[in-house]
Amino acid sequence: MTADIQRPRGIWLWIISLVAVGFGLLTIKQGGTILFGDEAASVAAGNYVPFILVFNFVAGFVYVVAGVALWMQRRWAVGLAVSLAAATAFMFAAFGVHVYFGGAYELRTVFAMGLRTIVWAMIAAIGWSRLSRRKD
Repeated sequence: MTADIQRPRGIWLWIISLVAVGFGLLTIKQGGTILFGDEAASVAAGNYVPFILVFNFVAGFVYVVAGVALWMQRRWAVGLAVSLAAATAFMFAAFGVHVYFGGAYELRTVFAMGLRTIVWAMIAAIGWSRLSRRKD
């Protein structure tokens, strides 16, 4: 019987795992406050775009799962991170269509979606380089 020996976790896996989990928890908190909070929270959010808010809130839970899986060095986490990057980029494009056709929005949503897209692209790339070639 062989022991399940895990390879040492490099600094980059530490970083992307913690960023993913932290980003996810903050996303859940922020989205939940607006979705399930009182009217004051909704008013404070301004012209939020409902489909973006719901996507980000749900994605926050997936961010946490991806971060934990990256921490545990699961190769499937790379596919999840790539999927998150792609889905976020797609939603950012859909947001752009919403704005193009005159939909109300907050400028901070532009920055937030850009940041989310870049962060998940980086997490996916680093995860890919650290985990995808392993023979587990």
